[in-house]
Amino acid sequence: MSRAWLALMVAPLLAAASPPPESSQEGYEEALVQWGLAWHGRPVERVPEGKRLEAVLVAAEDVVAPSDPYPLLLNLVHVRTREAVIRREVLLKPGQPYEEALALESARNLRRLGIFAVVRVVPVRGSEPDTVSLMVVTKDLWSLRLNQDYQAVGSLLQYLRLQATEQNFLGQDKKLAVDLLLRLDTLSLGQSYVDRRLGGSRWSLSESASLILGRESGRLEGSRGGVVLWRPLYSLATPWGMQTSASWRVQRVRIYRGAEVWALPHPEGGQVPYVYDARELYGSAVYQRSWGIRYKLDVSMGLGAYHRRYGAPAEAALDESRRAWLRDTHLPRSEDATYLSAYMRAWETRYEVLRDVDSYALSEDFQVGHSVGVTLRYAPRLLPTASHFAELGVTARYRLRLGDSLTTLAAAAAVRRALDEGRWTNRRWAVEVQQVSPRVLGGRFVARALLDVNIDDLDERVLLLGGGNGLRGAWPEAYSGHRMALFNLEYRTPPLILHTVHLGGVLFLDSGSAFEQRPRFVHSVGVGLRLLFPQFNTFPFRFDFGYVLNDDQPPVGGRLSFSGGQVTEFRPDFLDSPL
Repeated sequence: MSRAWLALMVAPLLAAASPPPESSQEGYEEALVQWGLAWHGRPVERVPEGKRLEAVLVAAEDVVAPSDPYPLLLNLVHVRTREAVIRREVLLKPGQPYEEALALESARNLRRLGIFAVVRVVPVRGSEPDTVSLMVVTKDLWSLRLNQDYQAVGSLLQYLRLQATEQNFLGQDKKLAVDLLLRLDTLSLGQSYVDRRLGGSRWSLSESASLILGRESGRLEGSRGGVVLWRPLYSLATPWGMQTSASWRVQRVRIYRGAEVWALPHPEGGQVPYVYDARELYGSAVYQRSWGIRYKLDVSMGLGAYHRRYGAPAEAALDESRRAWLRDTHLPRSEDATYLSAYMRAWETRYEVLRDVDSYALSEDFQVGHSVGVTLRYAPRLLPTASHFAELGVTARYRLRLGDSLTTLAAAAAVRRALDEGRWTNRRWAVEVQQVSPRVLGGRFVARALLDVNIDDLDERVLLLGGGNGLRGAWPEAYSGHRMALFNLEYRTPPLILHTVHLGGVLFLDSGSAFEQRPRFVHSVGVGLRLLFPQFNTFPFRFDFGYVLNDDQPPVGGRLSFSGGQVTEFRPDFLDSPL
């Protein structure tokens, strides 16, 4: 998740530079809409549906507007998004009848690009009574930036990603980046490039590559990277899409609990460091078909292959029995496979726009109604060393908006059948419930309950809980197991708006357990701050201080956690991609 460190540093110093905007959270976007209407000299068309679209008008604001608390000279080193980039995402064309559904979908597509702080679409009066124009109002995000993603608990910096990025190169929606990823044991240096409209077409290209250095030795320990070429389903009416990808990862993996490598107790005495070498190669190609508008059915067929090897480092001071024990009980399964895959998703194309859920002032799109997906994968034994199996994964989500509240139910399940051995493995299921309340005293209550259960996992995925990842105030990764239960309850206050800078408070209660058979819940309470700079980020910075009620506590400094986004973003990827 991208963050602008520059904004965090300079905003308090510049906050007094200009008079404040409207105090309401909606006012930040509404003020831009009024600016766009005045710029084009058009009133809003109240009954646009079905009228002939006369023109698409663009009102593109710079990163720093006159009402923002930053010097206008910052615009000199930012190239505003080209009008052609904005217009090509608009699904309505002049001469067509105006359809509100297509206008709103165009706004969602523009917001997904990640280069705008604000996107609003407004029907405005045309030159004739039976015509209408569409005005697209945008405000750029700062694109030349030092993005960051981080997690720290007290003085322990668990990871830090710094990305020197031009994410809107020359205003053309092309991303160039140089990456630095700092973990407790490694330093990765790499680059990436993303082009969403390759050669002006509907095809997209993404590539990345990184070198991995050991922090203690300073020596090269591996590399990772990949390339993806795809044609997305860029609108609800797009009938087909396609994707091809290839990636690799070769590196040493160290599993930490807190600041130390996890020392695994061996059954015969002594300890074995949780350290292993990983070598992974992946490749796949997928073709996708899509039908329907209100109720969608997406079907994909593909083929792929992978090679995965895991083992204790050759230089590790372990005898063969300990190497075998580590491999068989704690490491992911070494495996080669060539597979055929099929995927089907049925979903409803209803969207709701809310504010002040995960962000403050900015519009957030939520797909409501049902979304159900089924994935099948079959791996025949084409090579003597290849695995022979079949896998099934299912996901389901239902989201309901009632007034200003939002309820989300999500579940996923997966299982594998080893056809040679005749046994079931990789049995996993998870369920999540999230409730966003209507506004209470201007703020919102947000509650989330999560249960994640792993059984006979061939990849030995261990779930770690504690610190900033859902159980705030506890020691980092203090609790481990193949199963996890977590409950978070927050009251997020309305923000104090200081010249467009949004500062909010949080009261929270966390309760969680990572376990093998029966959960033992640890409870914590605390307070936090959220800080949003809408010119630079679409999600807030998070600062939390927690107090554990019924277990050991770290020192006062260790109860602090810092990261980007809300705590509810820490959720298993499994809920969206079970295979």
